[in-house]
Amino acid sequence: MNTAASTVARPPAAVTLPVQGMTCASCVGRVERALKKLPGVASVQVNLATESATLRFDGPPDVAAAIATIEKSGYAVPQASIELQVQGMTCASCVGRVERVLRRVSGVQDVAVNLATERARIKMLAGTPVQALVAAVMKAGYEAVPVVQDASAQASDAQAERQAAERRRLQRSLWLALVLALPVFILEMGGHLFPPLHMWIDATIGMQNSWLLQCALTGAVLLGPGRQFYRLGVPALLRGAPDMNSLVALGTAAAFAYSVVATFAPGLLPAGTVHVYFEAAAVIVALILLGRFLEARARGQTSEAIRRLVQLQAKTARVQRGDGAWQEVDIVQVMAGDRVQVRPGERIPVDGTVLEGESFVDESMISGEPIPVTKRAGAELVGGTVNQNGALVFEATKVGGDTLLAQIILMVEQAQGAKLPIQALVDKVTMWFVPAVMAAAALTFLVWWLWGPQPALNFAVVNAVAVLIIACPCAMGLATPTSIMVGTGRAAQLGVLLRKGEALQQLKNTRVVAVDKTGTLTLGRPELTDLALAPGFDRAPVLAAIAAVEGQSEHPIARAIVQAAEREGLALPEVTQFDAITGMGVRAQVGGQRIEIGADRFMRQLGLDVAPFAAAAEQLGQEGKTPLYAAIDGQLAAMLAVADPIKPSTPAAIAALHRLGLKVAMVTGDNRHTAQAIARQLGIDEVVAEVLPGGKVDAVQRLQKSHGTLAYVGDGINDAPALAQADVGMAIGTGTDIAIEAADVVLMSGDLGGVPKAIALSQATMGNIAQNLFWAFAYNVALIPLAAGVLYPVNGTLLSPMFAAGAMALSSVFVVTNALRLRRFQPKG
Repeated sequence: MNTAASTVARPPAAVTLPVQGMTCASCVGRVERALKKLPGVASVQVNLATESATLRFDGPPDVAAAIATIEKSGYAVPQASIELQVQGMTCASCVGRVERVLRRVSGVQDVAVNLATERARIKMLAGTPVQALVAAVMKAGYEAVPVVQDASAQASDAQAERQAAERRRLQRSLWLALVLALPVFILEMGGHLFPPLHMWIDATIGMQNSWLLQCALTGAVLLGPGRQFYRLGVPALLRGAPDMNSLVALGTAAAFAYSVVATFAPGLLPAGTVHVYFEAAAVIVALILLGRFLEARARGQTSEAIRRLVQLQAKTARVQRGDGAWQEVDIVQVMAGDRVQVRPGERIPVDGTVLEGESFVDESMISGEPIPVTKRAGAELVGGTVNQNGALVFEATKVGGDTLLAQIILMVEQAQGAKLPIQALVDKVTMWFVPAVMAAAALTFLVWWLWGPQPALNFAVVNAVAVLIIACPCAMGLATPTSIMVGTGRAAQLGVLLRKGEALQQLKNTRVVAVDKTGTLTLGRPELTDLALAPGFDRAPVLAAIAAVEGQSEHPIARAIVQAAEREGLALPEVTQFDAITGMGVRAQVGGQRIEIGADRFMRQLGLDVAPFAAAAEQLGQEGKTPLYAAIDGQLAAMLAVADPIKPSTPAAIAALHRLGLKVAMVTGDNRHTAQAIARQLGIDEVVAEVLPGGKVDAVQRLQKSHGTLAYVGDGINDAPALAQADVGMAIGTGTDIAIEAADVVLMSGDLGGVPKAIALSQATMGNIAQNLFWAFAYNVALIPLAAGVLYPVNGTLLSPMFAAGAMALSSVFVVTNALRLRRFQPKG
């Protein structure tokens, strides 16, 4: 028989993708032609009615390439994302296993599993059944439920309760294990540590009865609090996907089984090898449970930032209903458009716009700035901030999940669940870590059994168990995500929102910070910055007269002068005979006086000498400001300047960036003279001036080539392309929604001060991750060979399985505790 001919050919793998935007047969043909050009595609069938494309591949399906091809052809492949809460993961091997099974589900594009948050974030094609994802995780031996995106206090309380219930369960198991393991430890090890105790046990209950008692107590430990290791570890082992539970189950089972044989059938063992290790099995379980309890308690603190944000939300609101009466209602019942009342000391329940009243509001939870902000009619309010001394009535504009606070919570959660590029190396190592440890334990057993000193079998069992127990994939799995959780949470408290967790790693590598001028370095609006008076003139009447004349114009400079007068409480007199003189200035009659305002050439035309203001005018020129002059009844009265003033926080922020060793570049559309003047004033290293709106991307690319990794800070719509081009885009929180959407980081304080905070925190977080990874890898690299007994031929050193269990338990606790240090991070000066 011809075997080759009888073999049934395997059909090409088929993938169906949804396609949006097709309207006619030509669209179908365009998509089909584009997809057929892809390498490995055997056939393509595009259906206009079902809006789908079915591809058959000769080899492994390259779905990402197919999606990119469809989108390049001008059509869309709708995608969705979901989060699953995954329970039962204990180490980095579990993370890798869950990621692998989810990636095999048809329609899944990308998966990121986080051990610290116990969540899996899945990017998939729209329409991918969630039940298929849950089933895949459960088949791998874990429990999974979809996460409902809910930033409410109830959701946070429910999650906190789940964590607390897990801690209580671990605590009960720990206490029971300790109570049962302590007598075993005293009976066996007490005799070794204190010989009279050994003689007393032998003389009273006898060694055989002591062993029987130890067997019963250890059996109770393994069947009771230790059962979880077998319940999770044995199925994983049978599936060919061992995890940390499998290592513990194998180690304790080996020690217990050997001891049972020594107790009940000693004749089966070689002479001189009849010893029991009940205490090792019992104490290992107790110590590992201790480690898991301490780890769970510490991990509960890593999400403290989220809980604090959730606690900022008000539980109720005072709302005016149709009959005009004010009613106290649950926060979920507040609707957009409702009139809401806030009394002094109360927390503002939702976002809105002030209708009545005036007060100071503490917005430190949003901006990180401690100074309260004045709020009056027309001002915007943010839910979660605290009203201080006045009563306010406002109209609710955003409620529920649309409020700024809810969006901040969601952004922080997403950033905490992110995987940094550095995690890729860890994932590759941990994929093979547990099988490698099992192989090392088997090799240790064989080497000691075949070539070890007598009793060789005892040495082989003890050292193999020590290798199994001391390996700690937990520390590897927790090293990166715990630091990210704490770091991003601390950033939110400092007014820095990381929309993408990956920005943490990129910020650390930043070499140059490029900043847009208007609205970033400056306030973004013109203000009267200077008013110098000639002898014999007073500020109030001069400013009132100038403002009255400028009030006839809609020019931004004119509005700035009028606003300055209004802020000083000046009444503007009546204006008559207003006349605009093209290219020169303006002239009018104010209160019987002739007022003339314009540039120096206008004053010279009027026969007035501006020399008395020469020194001040030169200073203004150096600051990039253009002076204006005012004459009253033919006499030079004042010189003034209107400019977009530098934000008070900008000089300190630039100095902080320089202290971090960074270059600062300014990208602006202003003329070079003005830009250079501001750069000199602030100590900016490089200026890219006279940039057209479309040229900012080119400017960013040039800076990247000359300096390296670049962070760009902007606030306007025209900054969005540059924010996207930069290695890290940082948007001012007071800027446009488009800029914020294009950014990786949002600075809620509304000024440049958040940039050095973000970069310093990034450096601290990445340093913390490096410490954790060094510990996790160095621990395993150093102690696994030690547990195998490599030092025995040199100095007789061997590692007790109990010490191995203690070291393993404390390893993951160290990683989490080290990450928690970031909660105390404070940016320098």
